[in-house]
Amino acid sequence: MDISALESVANQRRMDIVSMITEAGSGHPGGSLSSIDIMTALYDGGVLDHDPEQPEWPLRDRFILAKGHCAPALYATLASRGYFPTEELMSLRKLGSRLQGHPDSNLVPGVEVSTGSLGQGLSIAAGMACGLRLDGASQTVFTLLGDGECEEGQVWEAAMFSSHNKLDNLVAIIDHNGLQIDGATADVCNPDDLSERFRAFGWDVVEVDGHDIAALIEVLQACKETRNGKPHMVLAQTVKGKGVSFMENQAGWHGKAPSKEQCAEALAELQACSGEGEICG
Repeated sequence: MDISALESVANQRRMDIVSMITEAGSGHPGGSLSSIDIMTALYDGGVLDHDPEQPEWPLRDRFILAKGHCAPALYATLASRGYFPTEELMSLRKLGSRLQGHPDSNLVPGVEVSTGSLGQGLSIAAGMACGLRLDGASQTVFTLLGDGECEEGQVWEAAMFSSHNKLDNLVAIIDHNGLQIDGATADVCNPDDLSERFRAFGWDVVEVDGHDIAALIEVLQACKETRNGKPHMVLAQTVKGKGVSFMENQAGWHGKAPSKEQCAEALAELQACSGEGEICG
């Protein structure tokens, strides 16, 4: 597997994210940029069993974007994998477009669940994992949460349900960039050590650099293959706004579109890394 090629793919998706949010005039660049390497590892690194020509293929693994406001990252990934034309990305959030601000499973091929209400994604993923088990199916359910989202009480109800039911076909990933719309997660509602919290709820937990695609693939594949009676949590340490220097580690870029001038600056910075097999930032 050519990791440098995957890093170039992720870099192109970063450019798509910046471009589509600028064109829309609204959206969430910070968390979309921080999570794109995770999605690239899943969809392009051989972890997720999926088929763009058969979005509802019965033997597919499931991916749920719990933090639905980061839809630009999911759209950029799905489009580049062939679920719909890449030209459609520039219709983000426009009237009549199927690419709305939060993903709609009734409109977009490859979107398993309409998400956006934070806190619900892990519950839905746990229900799916439980249903697959009842059907005797071997597929794995992956879900991506934000660390700010983990302030929602429903996340912990789902965490208890998952461990109680020994859902080892469930892999949750936290995009742990330390920031949310109102500032640092430690200041808004301090989650302390999320690794220890999930371990206390009966989960297997592993931490990984969320921008190291090779490490992500290794960790996610290992979680998928491990059936030990415990749900799996991957705590991915990331940088909000990764790849665009003036967005990195800035809570203000949680939900703000760049101006055309800022877009040009960001694209020039990302273009400088394009094809070099490195992640900007």
